Amino acid sequence: MKLVIRDLHLPMRHPFTIALGTTTVQHNLLIELHEGGQVGYGECASSHAWHKFTPESMRADLEAARALIEQGPFTTAEALWHKLAPALADNPFALCGVDQAAHDLWGKLEGAPVWKLWGLTLENLPVSDYTIGIDPIEKMVSKMKEFDGWPIYKIKLGTDDDLAIVRELRKHTDAVFRIDANTAWTVEQTLANAPEMKALGVEFFEQPLPRDDWDGMLRVRAECVLPVIADESCQTEKDVARCAGYYDGINIKLSKAGGMTPARRMIREARELGLQVMIGCMSESSVGISAIGQFLPLLDHVDMDGAVLIAKDIASGVRLDRGRPVFPDVNGNGVLLLED
Repeated sequence: MKLVIRDLHLPMRHPFTIALGTTTVQHNLLIELHEGGQVGYGECASSHAWHKFTPESMRADLEAARALIEQGPFTTAEALWHKLAPALADNPFALCGVDQAAHDLWGKLEGAPVWKLWGLTLENLPVSDYTIGIDPIEKMVSKMKEFDGWPIYKIKLGTDDDLAIVRELRKHTDAVFRIDANTAWTVEQTLANAPEMKALGVEFFEQPLPRDDWDGMLRVRAECVLPVIADESCQTEKDVARCAGYYDGINIKLSKAGGMTPARRMIREARELGLQVMIGCMSESSVGISAIGQFLPLLDHVDMDGAVLIAKDIASGVRLDRGRPVFPDVNGNGVLLLED
């Protein structure tokens, strides 16, 4: 098997601001695994909130593991993940990119989509939200109108005008709202915001408090009139059980989890614990988004609008039609690179 690593520079459609920072150009890595005349594609996303997982550090760790990646015959994505996990244990973002590519390759070699190889069917699929980053209120309204007609909008908050933002956005749509404060609120703010936001059509809060404020989350869980979904508090497999009793559900990010292989285990454990399950995206192309698409039959909620938030995609795959997933007639994760 041959490993190819390429740099991706993905300009954002609009500067994308959350409580943790702003992105104008997303720098990711494209992973290619070549075997048996097929190519599997994966994406290593980077994040301003995760400074140690930069494109440079991911590339360095992947080069250090190159011999292990290319060694021996390819059998399954899961087998490759277990072989690589010890070597890339400190860089789950890099491991995720390889695992995505391995699943895409596996499906192409087997001649079927990954979701079908997992024994799933494309029925009763959740629809994706469209995310509106923090901006002046009139700009947030404009961004929502640019993608009018989506059934759900995810609103990034963590400002001095959070309630005013939601009130104004509600004037322009009947869609469901989801709120993501990205750890920016206190217990008091969360509880104070919840009643009016529920009346304004908010479905749930995502990660209102700092990730380690477990005492605060006990109070929020007991008193909040809206469900609360863990994001920053649930990053890897070890965090799933910790979230039970503190959150109503978890939002799995493939990059933070270390790939598709551990994400499936996280979903199984969350179900056993009675937690709702969501998968969210980073700022990424259709390569990473199509990996998320394979999980849709297993999810309650999904946030897979990453390829919509960038100005120009580099691949085709699972796409969104106003939030509704459309699957290509392509095996693996469904990824094909677009011509430049």
